[in-house]
Amino acid sequence: MRGRFTHCISEDEQAEPHPCADYAAMIQSIAFVTYAVSDIKSARHFYEDILGLRLTHEAGGEWFEYDIGDTTFAISAADAQHPVPVRGAVLAFEVSDLDAEVARLHKLGATFRREIADTPVCRFAIVLDPDGSEVIIHKRKTSP
Repeated sequence: MRGRFTHCISEDEQAEPHPCADYAAMIQSIAFVTYAVSDIKSARHFYEDILGLRLTHEAGGEWFEYDIGDTTFAISAADAQHPVPVRGAVLAFEVSDLDAEVARLHKLGATFRREIADTPVCRFAIVLDPDGSEVIIHKRKTSP
């Protein structure tokens, strides 16, 4: 039986390889995530001085990169194709101590959209950058 969103294989059918199976191995990691910002100076203050990210690369005064683990977060100047606040994908930073980080951010005057929430797999809070884009401060729970 073939449905719009699913494919069930009967005993008489053999699974066909996915047409993109050979290409999946080409994707190795997430290279970077970027947020468009309306004011580079305010955004740099938030991400560097409030969140504590360290600038690792800069290009032309409009693109700033912060290497975090094995990926990169970047901010860039907003334009007609990249408006603010960011909609769609949301950035989440993993922290070692969520309670301490949230307390530190409160002390520095960060604006919170959501205080600490608890889920079965993690705890998180949501702060807003100067453009109102959400930044999740996240702590994954350890497996029992």
